[in-house]
Parts: sequence; C-alpha cells; structure tokens
Amino acid sequence: MLHKIREFRKELHKHPEISGNEDETRCRVKEFIGINNPGKIIEFEGGGLAVIYEFSEGPVIMIRCELDALPIEETNAFDYRSCNKGVSHKCGHDGHMAIVAVLSLFLKEKPYKQGRVFLLFQPAEETGEGAKALMNDPGFQQLKPDYIFALHNLPGESMHSVILVEDYFSATVQSFKLELIGKHAHASEPEHGINPAEAISELISGFSSLQEKAPEKRNFALLTPVHINMGTKDYGISAGMGEMHYTIRTWDEDEMVRLKKRIRQQIDEVCKVENLKYSIEWFDYFPASKNDEQCNNHIKNAASRNGFATKSRPFPLKFGEDFGWYSQKYKSAMFGIGAGENTPALHHADYDFPDELLETGIKMFSGIIDQILGE
Repeated sequence: MLHKIREFRKELHKHPEISGNEDETRCRVKEFIGINNPGKIIEFEGGGLAVIYEFSEGPVIMIRCELDALPIEETNAFDYRSCNKGVSHKCGHDGHMAIVAVLSLFLKEKPYKQGRVFLLFQPAEETGEGAKALMNDPGFQQLKPDYIFALHNLPGESMHSVILVEDYFSATVQSFKLELIGKHAHASEPEHGINPAEAISELISGFSSLQEKAPEKRNFALLTPVHINMGTKDYGISAGMGEMHYTIRTWDEDEMVRLKKRIRQQIDEVCKVENLKYSIEWFDYFPASKNDEQCNNHIKNAASRNGFATKSRPFPLKFGEDFGWYSQKYKSAMFGIGAGENTPALHHADYDFPDELLETGIKMFSGIIDQILGE
C-alpha cells in the first residue's frame, strides 16, 4: 500500500493544476479510487468530488483534502518534478490527496457496522473560493456531515509530530487592491498634476502602524505589502495613477472588521489631503478555521493511540485556510503533521511533500474514523 501511495503522490506532483482548473487532477483521483475501491462518487458543479462509503445509520464523517497547486515554477530536479510550466505543488496538496485517496483501501479492509464516510476532494483552496462554493452546492448540502476533519503538513516541526491548536487553527485572512487616481502631468511641471507618490509613502507608513505583530496577543494584526506600482517608465511624465496590494490577517473576524475600518479611515484621510480619488477591492477571503473541542479530542486520541508525539500551539497558524467555511456550520477541526525541521517552507520553489508523512496521515485519519464509527 505504501509503495502504491508514494507512486500516486508523485504522479499528482508531476501534473499540478492551479485553482479552478483541476480537471485532470480530479480524473486521476477518480481513476485511483475506482481501481482500488470504488465507492459512490458525487461530482460537484465547482469541480470537486466526494467518494461515499455507507455502512448503516450512524455518525457521518467527512475527511477533506485539496486538489489545487500554486503558480510557482519548481526548482527541484527529481524525475517527478512538475511538467506544467509555472505551476507546482508547493503546499503539499499532492500529499494530502494521496493520504485521503488511500483511505479508500482502509475502508475496504475494515467495514463498519454503522455510519458513513465521505472522502472530499476540494478545488480552489489557495484562492479561498473552493470551500465556500461547495457549501452552496446542492449536492454537498445533501451530505450533512456530523464531523469534518483535515490535516496540513507543517515544515519546521518535528517529523511525524501532531500539531494541535485549541480554538482557531488558522488566521482570518483578507487581501485588497487599492487604486489611487490622480492626474498626469509633465515631469517638469508636477505641480500641474496630482502624483500619488506622497500618498503611497504615507499609507505604507500608516498601514505599518496598524500592526500588532506579537502572535500571542488577541489583537494580532499583520499587514503585508505584496505589490506596489506607480506611473510608467516614461521619464517625461509625472505619475497620475498608483496601485497598492496588501494581504492582511488577524486571529478572528471581529478584529478583522476593526482593522478594515481603520485601513479605510487612513485611506480617506490621506486621499483627502492629497486630493486623490481611490477605489478599493477586497478579495481572497479566508475565514478563521475554528476547531471544535470534540473533534480536537478525537485528533488527540488518534495521535496517542498511534504513539505520535503531540505539540500544542498557544496561538493559531498565520496562514489562511478556507477550511474555515466548513467550521462556520459543522463540527470540524484541522491538525498539523510535522514535515521536518529542515524541510523547505511551504510555497517555496524547492518544497516537496515528504513521503514519510503519508503513513502518518493515514494512521491519523483511520484512527479518527475508528474512534467515531467503532463506538
């Protein structure tokens, strides 16, 4: 089984697809499960699919993984490196998919007397759109899970360790694009135009002042500039347009609402002084993933029964995870599995999901299913 799962993981790694375009990935998952243990497959309008294993009346468990890769050119040179230019699995979703797909073999070998299990393969996690779209899909709404679980590999943590987080697993994340609209002028007569340079400078400083970088504080807030542009490379023209792109994150939604209000106030004040018009667009929203206490207990017990070391984090992880959409309605929880202290970080061009973690993930999920359906 482990040889089979490693080969499948490498096949997925070699053929990555970006968010919203995971058609071939979905077909590979269907083919793998169809050969090994075909359950009833439901395909959703947004591109995801669920494989259903029904035993009898009883608890309904959903195990979720992600289909999408990232728009990053891979720098690794191994033989299963990405063959799709500019796209690669740099968040470990290939490993997550392989783990969940191989659960079909576990369910084949160990039928239960009660309950149902849904293996969910979700598209578009990286953009924050996949889970939200599924939540609105009539096919998904009919599944009605009692519990939803997911994992994420975490480089920088000890290999095979299980990372537990009480309350929220990951941050609330939001991105925005700010367009500053002034007036072009001749570079020798900037006084006849409205150049956004001063406003951009003031806003960079102002946004920085809104941060609370200490993660242990409840009002944690991080504002990361990801792209800033102004004018054109025409040296006779004083710029009349500018753009600022930021990603912001807080621990919870209430703090995010307050932060967005303060950002808007700063923009209003600066643009009024600088006589600029502006437009702001908010996108790529990831609600915080809240861990249910009962689900977390199942995760802890599965780790203990398998002899995995556990580590409890005092605060959430800073990255965004659209798993938070599920936690708004269902009992759910995410946990981390350590991917090695010296493993390249997530989203780095040389990252590769460690095959050693495949068995760890299988044992964790099968342990959770055993606890709930074996009761």
